[in-house]
Amino acid sequence: METWVRFNSQSQAKERLCRAAQYACTLLGYTLQRGGVGTDLLMTVKQLESHMSLTRKLMRLGNSAEALEAAKRAVHLSDSILRLCITVAHLNRAMYFACDNVLWAGKTGLLPKLDQNKWSQRSYRYYLFALILNLTRDAYEIALLMERESRSCSSAKASLSSTPVALTPENGDLPATPSSASGSASASPQPPLLLPVVPSLPALSQRLRRQLRLLAAVLRSNPPLLLDLLKNTCDVFIPLDRLGIYTTGNGFVGACGLASSVLSILTILHPWLKLKP
Repeated sequence: METWVRFNSQSQAKERLCRAAQYACTLLGYTLQRGGVGTDLLMTVKQLESHMSLTRKLMRLGNSAEALEAAKRAVHLSDSILRLCITVAHLNRAMYFACDNVLWAGKTGLLPKLDQNKWSQRSYRYYLFALILNLTRDAYEIALLMERESRSCSSAKASLSSTPVALTPENGDLPATPSSASGSASASPQPPLLLPVVPSLPALSQRLRRQLRLLAAVLRSNPPLLLDLLKNTCDVFIPLDRLGIYTTGNGFVGACGLASSVLSILTILHPWLKLKP
């Protein structure tokens, strides 16, 4: 109960619930349309989706200031790549929220002559660029963690292989005498010709499997990074579809929006799942 009270007291959590309901209506409308139901029920679902979208825009009034404050905090990060990605992503989110607020004013009749299609396309462009930067940040953090994990595994293997082994005449590990070394040198007067090594297909396949296992280990040990990657991947299909860059249809958009909303609600219910900074 305490978790639910804390969750319900946050306006962001209510906006996430409205977002989940909006995309659930999008998915439901697509399913009903494919099923050939009556137009009255379909229009009711679409009107509910429109009301949910308008309510979300009302809840996001003033979020531009919050995004700007987050960008100011991200400027002081020590890592230059993280600083660039996070700061510019927050600035694009601020512009996205500002365009969304203008669009809300047009939909409510406060700006009757507003070109809603133009402002909608503009807001989706800012949203898409912010998501691309978030995905870039996720890929960068994954690469850092994979490199760190690979170094730790290599150092562990090196420490195991550096265990001293006693040399005895029985196991034939005694070093060669100078006379035998000189004799072997005279037997091979010319060094062998070195040819370029071309990796075979099995070697490439083994390397790919090793990288995939390393990636799975990194994501398994970092749930916040995994959730952020899944959420951004789901969200990126929404502006791609709305801008006409990669059309997927209302059904896929509704499923992606509902999934990312559920993941966002999880990060609010359990703050340790939110990726920081």
